[in-house]
Amino acid sequence: MSVSVKHLSKIFGEQHAVHDVSFEARRGEVLGFLGPNGAGKSTTMKIITGFLPASEGRVEVCGFDVETAPMETRRRIGYLPEHNPLYKEMYVREYLGFTGKLHKVPNLTRRVKEMIEMTGLGREQHKLIGALSKGYRQRVGLAQALLHDPDVLILDEPTSGLDPNQLVEIRELIRRLGKEKTLILSTHIMQEVQAVCDRVIIINRGRIVADDSIDALQHRIEGESVITVEFQEETKKELLQKIPGVRKVKVLEGNRRQLISSAGSDIRPQISEFVKKHDLTLVEMHREVMSVEDVFKRLTED
Repeated sequence: MSVSVKHLSKIFGEQHAVHDVSFEARRGEVLGFLGPNGAGKSTTMKIITGFLPASEGRVEVCGFDVETAPMETRRRIGYLPEHNPLYKEMYVREYLGFTGKLHKVPNLTRRVKEMIEMTGLGREQHKLIGALSKGYRQRVGLAQALLHDPDVLILDEPTSGLDPNQLVEIRELIRRLGKEKTLILSTHIMQEVQAVCDRVIIINRGRIVADDSIDALQHRIEGESVITVEFQEETKKELLQKIPGVRKVKVLEGNRRQLISSAGSDIRPQISEFVKKHDLTLVEMHREVMSVEDVFKRLTED
């Protein structure tokens, strides 16, 4: 495993910011790390990167212990913090050259050029960082995180401040990088999670409350199964409630109806039989799936 976190805890005074957190992140996947404000996401990321010491537990990056081999782990990590710290008085190309020298990046001039092209900084490369918009500063931060070609990328709110066009470009870059690296992504944008993440960890009050694929998460906590149907003909609610397995019927606009059954059940075959039996015309039928946002709310609400 590229990143292994075992029984990690961080205590500030009397507050447990992170409590007994364990997970692994694999190469070739984008791991979404989600949680409300103050849940412990950024603290966990800072411990993995070596910016904060753990109170308890152990973190390994590419087989090296973060505490006992800090330089080895930092060589293998690219980190974009939530509050992107940049030297605003430096020019973009100058700054990337400076950080590349710190990492002793070979063929630095060529590598800086590659990163500028990859992150879409071509037109801004000769500007002062302080003169850039927030979105372009995020791109500079992403470029420096990628500059030394790390095995592990840890991105804390990487798309903050990007406009819709920039969002599409950076999400595509994250998807591409996730195929060849270990990538841990923290974000509050639920559409982003569904767009780029293969797996999701949800942390609440310092503890992990979910760790699964997006598809599995969407189905595992549903309290009921909901099928939305639309008929060409007007169909009475009382008639639909006679379909085997249907617990409740909600009348929607026009001839659309929602048929609610027990969690885990699939009543679509029974609906098809009902349509044939009553000589109806089915215009639409689909199963409603909980969004990541729905799952997030359900798992983190008080």
